[in-house]
Amino acid sequence: MAPTQPDLAAPPAAGLPGASAWVLTDGKAGDETQCLAVAERLGLSPEIRRVAPGAPFAWLMPWGPIDPRERAGRPGSPVAPPFPDLAIASGRRAVPYLRAVKRLSGGRSFTVFLKDPRTGPGAADLVWAPSYDRIEGPNVVRTLTAPHRFSPERLEAARARPDPRLSALPAPRAAVLAGGDSRHGAFSTRDVARLAGQLRSLAAGGVSLMITTSRRTPPGLAAELRALARDGRGFLWDGTGENPYASMLALADAIVVTADSVNMLSEAVATGAPVLVFEPEGGVGRLGRFLAELKSAGLVKSFGGKLECYAYEKLDSTPVIAQAVAEGFAAHRAAIRAAASR
Repeated sequence: MAPTQPDLAAPPAAGLPGASAWVLTDGKAGDETQCLAVAERLGLSPEIRRVAPGAPFAWLMPWGPIDPRERAGRPGSPVAPPFPDLAIASGRRAVPYLRAVKRLSGGRSFTVFLKDPRTGPGAADLVWAPSYDRIEGPNVVRTLTAPHRFSPERLEAARARPDPRLSALPAPRAAVLAGGDSRHGAFSTRDVARLAGQLRSLAAGGVSLMITTSRRTPPGLAAELRALARDGRGFLWDGTGENPYASMLALADAIVVTADSVNMLSEAVATGAPVLVFEPEGGVGRLGRFLAELKSAGLVKSFGGKLECYAYEKLDSTPVIAQAVAEGFAAHRAAIRAAASR
């Protein structure tokens, strides 16, 4: 399977009726969300399995074995049978467990790994990676953006029945998706002051802010965002009530997003709304290649404290990734049937 870029006209992925599926991660929200996104686009309701290896086995991952305390015969093992038809995994700690599923199922389970497993494309039957990663192989599919759970149908449903806390805000509305410090870079005090000042300018110009933060958002930035909402400049979700994230994306006339999250950027460019990216002064490491590709494709622009109106063809790579999984799964099952008939 040659590396590919998303086909904007690609049909929805074929479903896998009757197939059983696992999502296998160490519980990190970003990894689990991507796996669930692919499973859901295939029409599956997967069983969530979370690995929790201890030292020293966690130190050796992704190259070492699974933690023996979590082997298949132990109570609560994340790889206890019956084994699934399809296993989708992400995160370096999940790599040995995905290999174990393949081995313990006698090769019956079709395995998928999302992002670069660091051990090469042989870590799974199929590997998806973003185009800024360098992994290549006949079983590797690459797309510009990451899989996510915000299908066109889900966004349309959110527009039809929006969260009343957001629909009450006067237009124009800007969704503010605030990430924060990561392995790709950190927010300095100057970054916090610059972003807060730019958002104040936006609000002063009559734009309603629909704000959400993450666990990585620096305390100083979180405090500034709370103050903006408290001053009547919009709404900040503080974790109470239903998560309004889908409505934020659906109602946004523009989206301001920090540059540290592939997931948030991928979700944003699937909406068709202008996407304005705040970049910390220290950069975002190898995600800089991702941002450069998004800018080159005309999908995002840099945020400078004001709305920008521009058009682009919204991009959702999830159906392309799901289609690749469906095709790989079908070929795998055909090979199993052929082997059984010999």
